[in-house]
Amino acid sequence: MGKEMLKLYNTMTRRKEEFHPLHQGLVGMYSCGPTVYRYAHIGNMRTYLMADWLRRVLEVQGNSVQHVKNITDVGHMRQDLVEQGEDKMIAAALAEGKTLWEIADFYTSAFHSDEEKLGILPASHYPKATQHIEQMLQIIEKLFGKGYAYESEGNVYFDVSKYPDYGALSHNQQEALLAGVRVEVDPLKRSPSDFTLWKAAEPGRMVKWPSPWGEGFPGWHIECSAMSMRYLGEEFDIHTGGVDNIFPHHEGEIAQSEGATGKQVVKYWVHGQHLLADGVKMAKSTGNSYTISDLEARGFSPLSFRYLCLTAHYRSRLNFSFSSLRAAQRGLAKLKTLARHWKLSSNTSSPDTETWRAQFWDVVNDDLNMASALGVVWRMAHSALPDGDKALLVKEFDGILGLQLLTQIAIIEPAQEVVDLTHRRDQHRSLKDYQPADELRHGILAHGFEARDASDGTTLVSLESCGKGDKLKGTVSSPLDVASLLDKPSTCEISVNILASDFMEDVERCLGSLLKWCNGQDMEIVVVDNGSSDTTGAWLYHLSHQDKRVRVIHADHNLGWGAGRNVALKQSLGRHIIMLDTSVEATGDFISATVEALGKIGVGIIGSWGLRSDDMHAFHETGDGEVDAMQGYVMAFPRQLVKEIGLIDEKYRFYRHGDLDYSMAFKSKGYKIVQLSSLPFVRHEHRGWTSLSEEERDRYSKRNYYRFLSKWDDREDLLVKDNQ
Repeated sequence: MGKEMLKLYNTMTRRKEEFHPLHQGLVGMYSCGPTVYRYAHIGNMRTYLMADWLRRVLEVQGNSVQHVKNITDVGHMRQDLVEQGEDKMIAAALAEGKTLWEIADFYTSAFHSDEEKLGILPASHYPKATQHIEQMLQIIEKLFGKGYAYESEGNVYFDVSKYPDYGALSHNQQEALLAGVRVEVDPLKRSPSDFTLWKAAEPGRMVKWPSPWGEGFPGWHIECSAMSMRYLGEEFDIHTGGVDNIFPHHEGEIAQSEGATGKQVVKYWVHGQHLLADGVKMAKSTGNSYTISDLEARGFSPLSFRYLCLTAHYRSRLNFSFSSLRAAQRGLAKLKTLARHWKLSSNTSSPDTETWRAQFWDVVNDDLNMASALGVVWRMAHSALPDGDKALLVKEFDGILGLQLLTQIAIIEPAQEVVDLTHRRDQHRSLKDYQPADELRHGILAHGFEARDASDGTTLVSLESCGKGDKLKGTVSSPLDVASLLDKPSTCEISVNILASDFMEDVERCLGSLLKWCNGQDMEIVVVDNGSSDTTGAWLYHLSHQDKRVRVIHADHNLGWGAGRNVALKQSLGRHIIMLDTSVEATGDFISATVEALGKIGVGIIGSWGLRSDDMHAFHETGDGEVDAMQGYVMAFPRQLVKEIGLIDEKYRFYRHGDLDYSMAFKSKGYKIVQLSSLPFVRHEHRGWTSLSEEERDRYSKRNYYRFLSKWDDREDLLVKDNQ
């Protein structure tokens, strides 16, 4: 069967190598674990799934695996973020009287729960960083003794110049390492590429420890060196993590561990690639990260995500979408149904069984090619192999896949508690009291049932029996899920496009004002419910059924500003389009004013709040007349121009500078942008902005700012000042 011929891609050598453990039959494996200040997102979980598949293969091949997965707890929690309340979850927990330790314990438990739901085998050890400070200090003392460490004002740094192999894992040259420095240069360092081993505690820091250099806390990298060698020894087999750990984290870890021991501590370095969401790396800072709980709230089984991750090689990027997850869930449900059917058959002994087994192990042993392994399972499923042999093989294969294909499901009848929730929900719906009805629907969902509305009340459907995720039919996961109507004839004068994401009061005020002032004129309102997490979606659903001028498209997650706007643009049928922010309220006959202004020759965009710039770098509000760009509060343009200009750049997940980018797209085609303060609109608080912390505003805005400059920095000829 070739089980003993596992080959792994070693990041250090950049090639596939046959795996041979340091000690026959015993494998030491270390995985960089979670930072427990928040929930782990599914991008993190993909990396842990890779390590789980590797461990399963090693164990099936007869090895005893000592798997260590560290927990980064409160020792590294940034004091400034705690004090400023930048992390909303931490701030809320502290406001409730919880300690930092209780917060860390909560998220540690959540992580273990997520691993269990995904079928990830528990590690042999889950050491916490704060319980291994002594081991970290011992390593730092050794580094001092060997000339690798130096102290500066209570801080201790690793002197990269003393370690010539620094950069070997990431293949960075010494002169290129400065590009990898992630923060502003620390004036206490001898060189910007030196990294911190021990950090002096800032005034008022809650969590700190004594050391020979004063009170402080450990650097980012030292914890993994201390805990990996504490549990696996100074030489062990495998270290796993995500590609974003390679530099500087694992590079620093190697320098510390090998500098202190004089040995090659890790033999094989195995790294998993990024999980993307809507084509962008999944991260909290990007605003596109999802947790296992998020998937469950949308009706998906966590094992469907495990199945989805099986469809791509761990060293390949995988683009996550709810459409792909829905397809994965259908595939898993079908495979489970087949597996249970095969299980009912008696075993046979076909000579082809060994052939299928060999095919499966050939691809698994080829650097964990799990996508091909899943393909072997499906080809076997559709083959003429007797059902009994299929049952035998699928049980063996699932020991690696971990999909729980033969697990029995015993959920059909709702408990009395669910029945009571349903009855209360029907009462609220009959009174058109939609907010508590929507809250009860989520409560029913938490019990494993979907509440489907019918004319005679609520119908309960078991999510296990129908396949979770079916409730998302009718929602969209990307602009690709909606047909473009831009080539269709216009059916009304104005399409008002609204992008709604929470803040229902703002949405209600905005739409109410539009319906009030349309004065019976020919208008439609196209609303994209952009993954709202409050009662906005339910309110919009009922409004669209009460007023046929309102069309609502529900997105199953937050698509981002650009993609959400494109969904509405593609579905608009008005001769003119007004893109409106939910912070804006109409105060008069906006339709007549818009049509008249857009009828002037050469005008591409009109709006209420324009911007001027001298150099594309800084934009400021201005008065009426031709402007350089229009703010996204109100942007109106002829629908026919969308085909010429194109849709909005969907890389603008956050709205800042996305409106400038779209303005420049119009200007590059020769169209004027005109501010008209007489348009009957007023602005209210933009809660999508004011709800963010200063750090979040800065981060989101900077990303879009540099994206905008990369496209338009050399096009000052488009600015009004150059055309006067």
